Amino acid sequence: MDKSMIHVYCLNNSTMRDVPIGSSLRDVYDMLALDMPYGPIAARVNNETHSLAMRLYGHKDVEFIDITSDDGMRMYVRSLTFVFMKAMNEMFPGEIVRFENAISKGYYCRMDNPLSEEQVAVVKEKMQLIIKSDIPFKRVECHTQDAIDVFGKVGRTDKVKLLETYDRLYTSYYELDGYVDSFYHGLVPSTGYINLFEIEKFADGVLLRVPSKECPTKLEDKIPQEKLQVLFEERHNWHQKMEVETIGDFNKAVRSGHGVDLVNVSEVLQERRLSKIADQILARGSRVVLIAGPSSSGKTTFSKRLSVQLLACGLRPYAISLDDFFVNRTCTPLKPDGDYDFESIYSIDLPYFNDTLTRILSGEEVELPYYNFVKGEREYKGNKLKLAPQTVLVIEGTHALNPMLTSQVADSDKFRIYVSALTSIKLDYHNYISTSDNRLLRRMLRDAKYRGYSAVETIQRWPSVREGEEEWIFPYQENADVMFNSSLFYELAVIKTHAEPILRAVPQNIKEYSEARRLLHFLEYIVPLQDNELPPTSVVREFLGGSSFKY
Repeated sequence: MDKSMIHVYCLNNSTMRDVPIGSSLRDVYDMLALDMPYGPIAARVNNETHSLAMRLYGHKDVEFIDITSDDGMRMYVRSLTFVFMKAMNEMFPGEIVRFENAISKGYYCRMDNPLSEEQVAVVKEKMQLIIKSDIPFKRVECHTQDAIDVFGKVGRTDKVKLLETYDRLYTSYYELDGYVDSFYHGLVPSTGYINLFEIEKFADGVLLRVPSKECPTKLEDKIPQEKLQVLFEERHNWHQKMEVETIGDFNKAVRSGHGVDLVNVSEVLQERRLSKIADQILARGSRVVLIAGPSSSGKTTFSKRLSVQLLACGLRPYAISLDDFFVNRTCTPLKPDGDYDFESIYSIDLPYFNDTLTRILSGEEVELPYYNFVKGEREYKGNKLKLAPQTVLVIEGTHALNPMLTSQVADSDKFRIYVSALTSIKLDYHNYISTSDNRLLRRMLRDAKYRGYSAVETIQRWPSVREGEEEWIFPYQENADVMFNSSLFYELAVIKTHAEPILRAVPQNIKEYSEARRLLHFLEYIVPLQDNELPPTSVVREFLGGSSFKY
């Protein structure tokens, strides 16, 4: 074989092609003449996601991906964020911008000095000019100390703190027409790849709106999430008071001997919030507490800790499991592929559940069912309930906030709670850690410890879990009377120690390797904490083990 050529096996069309050594992934895509309706946005090289600007110097397996993939969308959002930050730097030099969180199907960026509608329009116009100019994103790899010096000169203390606690000799940053920033995964080759976005005033900042994954030719539909935004604001205020806004702040606190203090303060803040919720339930006189939230949000531990707080208020919590109200398996709805759809609300016997609750609340003695998962049928074992004074029914489950679940129960009897792990800390001001990643890591640990699943199996199941959440949980979260953030700003430092060996066990020759590497990459920046200082009632114990609660 000609030594100036290398083999590239393209998974998109299952063909092998010889290409000149040093070709970029974009060059390879053009040589293959692939027909991708939305164009390539990135590529997986030997099952690891890279920018199309990457050059190849050895034989590779390559799969090109577009914006409809999770990795592709993440790369698009990072690149759009960079364009926004450059535009802000040009129009309002010195303004500190924090890329806070995903909200309302967009991405919220906060400024110390909120922009007016007119100023937002000016920033958008500047962004459009940068995109039209098709400026390349240049990746610079250098000694970590050199990157610290670069960001120190431009006053980016959040980047400096993170890199000063990053125990790696080399790192990288990006340069866009003189403006420098760092993103801890790849970017598109140039600004011209960003072909659709919107920017609008939102809270104390702006909302960056992006294309829909399902239909990339149109923007995601904006949805109102006012209650969720209030919860994010609460998190932000806590962090500012603690002076721990970023992983860099956190790492420095841990290395100066304050790790245990961060654990204790995090736990106390959560317990205070739980106490206030219990007080609200007592004041309202609610007889049914409904607790919902996505996978690995800590709903079970939350319900148990809330029950303790209700007892302290003089109430008598009684837990009812929605699992015991499943329809018989032969009546379970099916997915398009023929598998049982246990995530559907119709997997629950809604008329029977509503009738049971109504009878209990009217004062009848009712025999509660037990679901035999081996047989796939409901059974009865003499478990009877008659509502005593001060009794509060505590019902936790996926569909607890769906109005259909309790359609025959008066709203005055219900207190609705939404629980989720809203990741409570950013890597730096321009790199946030998604709530989904936080929950995925939690689930991975629980699956490994209690269910015998590998990281590969958890990663494989995650897209299906997320689809179920999008259909059955997120549309109803704003129905909640209160929302509770179950994440703790120290938890990723504890999770890191347990998650890294599980993730490193994912072999390179399968597609799940890409996701494992991505998670490992951002965990690298976090200084670890041991879990021996965690209280036995901590929500993190639900996933690590060592809880004083029985699950």
